[in-house]
Amino acid sequence: MTASPLGPGSSDSFVDPYGGDVLGGDWRARGRVVVPEVPAERDLVVELPDSGFVGAVLRVELGTVHLEDRVGRVRVFPLGAGFLVEGAPVILTAPAAAKPEGRQRTASGSFAVEQQRARVARGSRIWVEGSHDAELVEQVWGDDLRVEGVVVEYLEGVDDLAERLREFSPGPGRRVGVLVDHLVAGSKEERIAREALRGADAGHVLIVGHPFIDIWQAVKPARVGIAAWPDVPRGEDWKTGVLRRIGWPHGSQAETAAAWRRIRGSVRSYADLDPVLLGRVEELIDFVTADG
Repeated sequence: MTASPLGPGSSDSFVDPYGGDVLGGDWRARGRVVVPEVPAERDLVVELPDSGFVGAVLRVELGTVHLEDRVGRVRVFPLGAGFLVEGAPVILTAPAAAKPEGRQRTASGSFAVEQQRARVARGSRIWVEGSHDAELVEQVWGDDLRVEGVVVEYLEGVDDLAERLREFSPGPGRRVGVLVDHLVAGSKEERIAREALRGADAGHVLIVGHPFIDIWQAVKPARVGIAAWPDVPRGEDWKTGVLRRIGWPHGSQAETAAAWRRIRGSVRSYADLDPVLLGRVEELIDFVTADG
């Protein structure tokens, strides 16, 4: 019997009619749709399929993309999956940053110091009331503070300010500048500040304040898409009341936190803040850096 030309000993290649090992190769990837990454360049039009919102990219800030629809409404969304471009799913990413030309300025408006490491922290400190205050100060003045070696700490309120000052023991090389919310005549905060100064070395402590009930109000309302920060009656939680009146999700700690991220994300530089806050923070920086 003549051997088949495809049988044992044949020099011809054997062709497997079943395609070889069905488990060979990256079988998990078969049939998987790869969603492309697309930089969120300005004026790119994208759609949110869940809500039907369609808008053009205005800018990308702090991991979020700001979209403006055809009637001028601006909404903010986190970068990532869940967008459509020309009907196809995409993953929005931050566009590559263009290399700046010329001498650059920091978010506070001062000239950036090139190739300088952060200075070792001074003994002096700037104190603010809460974490939101500290985050906003860091966002706008952080570059300047690192060059000067100034640490910003938050107090979780000023009720215990006098005791905190006694513990810190301000003196030469250990100045304290304090930023107080709602420091207006006749307020509880004014009384607390006066009492704290009585027991402190006045030459090494400076307490200044702004009139805003909360640091949120120091952000210009136009930056977050509203005409003005709404009035909230005394006795009602201010943040919850604000969010209710401007139509943002409210009522839970997570929703308040999300609102603050959105508000802070709208701040690009000192120009987006009320001049009253700018003056107070600059005054504190000058004070704590003037003593050695």
